[in-house]
Amino acid sequence: MKRTLLFLATNMAIVLVLSITMRVLGVEPYLNANGLNLGSLLIFAAVMGFGGSFIALAISKWSAKKSMGVRVIETPSTSTEFWLLETIRKYAAEAGIKTPEVGIYESPDVNAFATGMSKNSSLIAVSTGLLQTMTRQETEAVLGHEVAHAANGDMVTLALIQGVVNTFVMFFSRVIGHLVDKVVFKTERGHGPAFFVTMIVAELVLGVLASVIVMWFSRQREFRADQGGASLAGRQNMIAALQRLNSLHPQPLPDKMAAFGIAGGGGGGIKRLFMTHPPLEERIATLKAGSD
Repeated sequence: MKRTLLFLATNMAIVLVLSITMRVLGVEPYLNANGLNLGSLLIFAAVMGFGGSFIALAISKWSAKKSMGVRVIETPSTSTEFWLLETIRKYAAEAGIKTPEVGIYESPDVNAFATGMSKNSSLIAVSTGLLQTMTRQETEAVLGHEVAHAANGDMVTLALIQGVVNTFVMFFSRVIGHLVDKVVFKTERGHGPAFFVTMIVAELVLGVLASVIVMWFSRQREFRADQGGASLAGRQNMIAALQRLNSLHPQPLPDKMAAFGIAGGGGGGIKRLFMTHPPLEERIATLKAGSD
């Protein structure tokens, strides 16, 4: 129920902000008596594509706290909480960013994630399962990995890439729909049902292809975060943390958090194209190769 309400509230907010933005910009309808107005269509696609992506980024910390039940540590009440804050404060200073908010969420799964609007306004949260299962050295490596995500600006970069691909998907799906409607079905006045049917199908197909690009970037920045974690917490600790994760087969985070979690699923073939994380074995091998 909570996730459903969160989903509805998020989408209502996005629709409201985008509709106001479109009105302020004075964008004409991209469909008119002469066909597609390409200039208006491009603006429409860009506003919708980037708008949705950046609004989701702007509320990412709030969404994470609510959907995952993250309890932000304001004043540490235990030695573990004090150690978490001090470790992340130390790594953030070494990485040259402001100290992120630090939180804990109740879950038996071994995982952690970073999110936030920018590298200087981020949140790093760890599960209770991770704190109970991993050694302090392994946990420090996981924290270093998440600090590296924030320091690399991965949240903003991923939002930018998502905005670009969203724009092109929306733009070209409508161009394809227009061409099929006019050339194949010979619609002379306005647009017929073929335009809308083709547009929807093209948007689905192009959306799948676009997600391959986004997932490829997601996998590449995971290697960089591993290297960042190794630099902050020690290469052997980072390798040990990934090996521990590999032996535990942790459950993935919800979709909105998955891209910035420490753990990732396995897979090969076509499935690999849609993975947010490289296989843990590959990440371990890459770190070991870097130490040779």
